[in-house]
Amino acid sequence: MSVTQSTLKPPASLSGSAAAANAAAASFAALTEKLGYLNAEGLDMVRRAYRYADEAHLGQLRNSGEPYITHPIAVAAQCAEWKLDAQALSAALLHDAMEDCGITKTDLIERFGIQVADLVDGLTKLDKLEFNTREENQAESFRKMLLAMARDVRVILIKLADRSHNMRTMGDMPRAKWGRISNETLEIYAPIAHRLGLNQTYRELQELAFQHLWPWRHKVLSKAIQKARHRRRDLMQKVEQEVEASFAKAGLKVRISGREKTLYSIYKKMDGKHLSFAQVTDIYGFRLILPEVIDCYTALGVLHQIYKPVPGKFKDHIAIAKLNGYQSLHTTIVGPSGLNVEFQMRTEAMHLVAETGVAAHWLYKDKGASNEANANLGNKWLQSLLDIQDETRDATEFWDHVKVDLFPDAVYVFTPKSKIMAMPRGATIVDFAYAVHSDVGDRTMAGKVNGEQVPLRTELRSGDIVEVITSAVASPNPAWLGFVRTGRARSKIRHHLKTMAHSESQGLGEKLLAQALRAEGIEKMPARDGEHSSLWDKLLHFTGSKTQAELLTDIGLGKRVASIVAKRLATLLSDTGLKPDALLLSRERFTAHENVSQGSVTVDGSENASVQYATCCRPVPGDAIVGYLGRGEGLVVHTDQCGVAQRLKYKDSERFIAVEWADEPTRTFEVAVVVTVSNGKGVLARVASAITSAEADITHVLMADEVSGQEATDLRFIFTVRDKAHLETVLGNLRRVPSVLQAQRVVSGVGREA
Repeated sequence: MSVTQSTLKPPASLSGSAAAANAAAASFAALTEKLGYLNAEGLDMVRRAYRYADEAHLGQLRNSGEPYITHPIAVAAQCAEWKLDAQALSAALLHDAMEDCGITKTDLIERFGIQVADLVDGLTKLDKLEFNTREENQAESFRKMLLAMARDVRVILIKLADRSHNMRTMGDMPRAKWGRISNETLEIYAPIAHRLGLNQTYRELQELAFQHLWPWRHKVLSKAIQKARHRRRDLMQKVEQEVEASFAKAGLKVRISGREKTLYSIYKKMDGKHLSFAQVTDIYGFRLILPEVIDCYTALGVLHQIYKPVPGKFKDHIAIAKLNGYQSLHTTIVGPSGLNVEFQMRTEAMHLVAETGVAAHWLYKDKGASNEANANLGNKWLQSLLDIQDETRDATEFWDHVKVDLFPDAVYVFTPKSKIMAMPRGATIVDFAYAVHSDVGDRTMAGKVNGEQVPLRTELRSGDIVEVITSAVASPNPAWLGFVRTGRARSKIRHHLKTMAHSESQGLGEKLLAQALRAEGIEKMPARDGEHSSLWDKLLHFTGSKTQAELLTDIGLGKRVASIVAKRLATLLSDTGLKPDALLLSRERFTAHENVSQGSVTVDGSENASVQYATCCRPVPGDAIVGYLGRGEGLVVHTDQCGVAQRLKYKDSERFIAVEWADEPTRTFEVAVVVTVSNGKGVLARVASAITSAEADITHVLMADEVSGQEATDLRFIFTVRDKAHLETVLGNLRRVPSVLQAQRVVSGVGREA
């Protein structure tokens, strides 16, 4: 246990300064008693760190009035319980020095080395940086902490020890801070502790947060537990005696300890399932520590011989460990007087991992195979943090991804080769694909569960055999973001879409600049070679872009106007002696006036992120169209009669460019249609049938609220068609339905169009 405030308070007879000195000395003496596992060199480093921290915090007091140094010592004491090394203990003693005392990272490197300095830096909040909101500041702070933790797990162990001591002493803080700190503990630190298998810390953080968030509820529940404990003491003793006797008879060595649900877990169960306290039956239980794994299964058989098990309450977490490395057999039996009692069976090594998770690496020194697994606990998740960071530079987005992975309520599925994979509950085939490998996720085309092809959004269940079908031409679909569950899958999809959007925007920008140059009488864009290198440097200086690729991407995204860049480039070319081609200049200006410029952009629906089709008018092949270069949106295609486009042209005409359809579009396009029908039974079914029989896929239906006595109703459909001729076929089918009074296309700004 770490040093608590009560052990740090000096006797009343001492003077103030002497009391402070004695309190600090006594608490450090208590810490050194825990450091017997360190060698002489390690002890010396910890002593130097203590002296340096004590000097740095000199004169600072905690809210309780104690010297501030008592807090770093208490944090280091908790880390010593986990048997962390001298570098981690030194960082624990120095963890507030950079933040509160003006000490720099360079100072720490010179005195204690780069590793200690990195640990302290990973723990330091970002108070000196300016952010737009407190939430953004918090997100950036956690991003830094989690990335430091991913590189060195000791960072989070120190941070959790720090948070544990702050929660234990929160009674000395102003009451106004209790809510914020307790919520943060419940939402962030307790889940991180659970994710890393630090169950003892996880339970303590939850209990302390519950006590400070809802003190009245905590007090009432605590009294109820105390009464129940007295009432059920005899029953629990009877169960314990019967179990001990049965195990002795079976010749099994076992260490039995009673366990009780925490107040917070009881409260969450009551709140989540709307139960009264009397209805929560599994409050009490026993933990059985056995010598070997086979003994755990033997113990299960012995238990089920004495008592009847509760159906559906057996879980084998030894064969299939939890995501955080936890292993145990769980069973709930019906004891005396119908009392449900849970038993957990595990080995000593499993118990150590169950209580301390990743810290078991330092605590458990046996070099067996089980410890090899312990050493890698949490590593997969920690590595995924670095992967997400590589693709997500925005702190808030990073934290959104990570929060998804902090609740390891898992399902266990199998690959076709029978390898077990743990996935968060609600995970889909796409999540599974990205868990296998990011290349598999990016190339996912379809999926099979238990041999049957299913939609990619299918949620996986424990025991499913999952097979991913890939294709070299497949790529992530933006719609996947609507159903993926894991942060890894979400960040990989977003990263791919952003990369794809930029490469496509660069291609579009190059085409637009070449078109604008032709309008200036320049046949083709100069290459960036030795001859034209200085010319491009001048152009990039003019635009403020770092590279040619960035400039072209900005043009494609509409952040820069191609005609302005082209005029500047034409001027620079004329300075080198290249004059505009008079014939090309006159031809381009004439055809541009006729809106059939040879340099117009051709669209076919395959452009993905770089070209958008306006939802206000929903253009389809065959419509006369125009292109608008929205600021940062890329090219937006409207029908030339669209009211929105007309208003934009009036305000911002220079951002409009000539656009035309390709001869063979690559996909179908959505169109909006309003169908007026006479009210009657089965009308919607007949109308939908008329649309689908014409080979159009309905994507959205909206029915106006029916008013009593009203004879006609408007049905609004969005469905996909190949082109304008296909749309006319669908409208013709609709008009032949007897109940249909009218069927018309909806185009923004011009009302309805047949």
